[in-house]
Amino acid sequence: KRAQEAGFDFVDIKHCHGYLAHELLSAHTRPGPYGGSLENRTRFLREIVSGIRAQVPGLRIGVRLSAADVVPFRPDPAQSKPGALGPGIPEEFSSLLPYVYAFGADPRNPTEMDLAEPFALFEILRGLDIRFVNVTLASPYYNPHVTRPALYPPSDGYFPPEDPLVGVMRHLDTVRRLKEAYPDFWLMGSGYTYLQEFLPYVAQAVLRLGWTDFVGLGRMLLAYPELPRDLLEGKAVQKKRLCRTFSDCTTAPRNGLVSGCYPLDAHYKKSQEFKRLAALKKPAKTA
Repeated sequence: KRAQEAGFDFVDIKHCHGYLAHELLSAHTRPGPYGGSLENRTRFLREIVSGIRAQVPGLRIGVRLSAADVVPFRPDPAQSKPGALGPGIPEEFSSLLPYVYAFGADPRNPTEMDLAEPFALFEILRGLDIRFVNVTLASPYYNPHVTRPALYPPSDGYFPPEDPLVGVMRHLDTVRRLKEAYPDFWLMGSGYTYLQEFLPYVAQAVLRLGWTDFVGLGRMLLAYPELPRDLLEGKAVQKKRLCRTFSDCTTAPRNGLVSGCYPLDAHYKKSQEFKRLAALKKPAKTA
C-alpha cells in the first residue's frame, strides 16, 4: 500500500537468495500446507498475491526468482590455509540422493540445474496474472559463484571454482530458455556485472536476440550508477568507474557494515567503514 501511495507502479515478491519465499520453494520434505507438492510450496506466493490485490487493487505484481538452486559450496580444505580461501567445492551429497533440498536442481546431480519445476512455477505465475519476472540463480550465501559471478570472493565465500564467464553464461542461458518457453512474459536477466567493459555489447546482443526483455544491474550500479544513462546518451563509458567484482559490497554487510563500492567510490573510501573493512579482509585473502 505504501508503495502505491508513493507512486510505484508495481512491487516484486522476492522468491530468491534465501528469503522465506525462496526457501519454501525447496521445502519438499516440510510437513503441513507449505511443504511437499509444488502446489503447497507455492501456497505462500498465492496467499501474498491475494492479500496484495485485496488491499491495493490495481498495483501490478512481479516476482524476483532464483530460477534454480544447486547444492551448497564451501572452500576446498585441501587448498585452503589460514588467511587464504581455497576454490569452492560442493558439499558432500552422495548420501542424500535423490537430492530433495533444492528448487530447480537435478535430484540425481544437484550441482546441475533442472528447469522442470521452474517451468511449472511459470505456469502458476501465468494463472496469477503475473508476467514480470526478474530471473536470478541460487543463493549468494550458499553458492555465490552461481549467483554473482566474480573474480574475487566475499570474506565468507571461496575462490571461484570456474571461470566467472561460465557463471555469466549460465544466467544468460537460463533466461533464454525461460523466454523461449514463455514469450508472453517480461523477463529481466541478472549476472551481467562481471562483463565489465563488455557489458553494454552483451546486453545489446541478448536484447536483439530476444533472450531477455530487460538487463538487470546490481553491483555495477553501486560503482557506476550513471552507466545506463551514459549508454543511452551515447557517451563514452568511464572505465575507471566500472565494477571489478572485488566483492567489498558483499563483505561489508556480511560484517555489519553498510554496503557500497569501497574500492572505487570516494565517499566510501573516506569513511570509517573503509578502515574497518580493510582490517576484516586481511585474514581472508584468496589463495
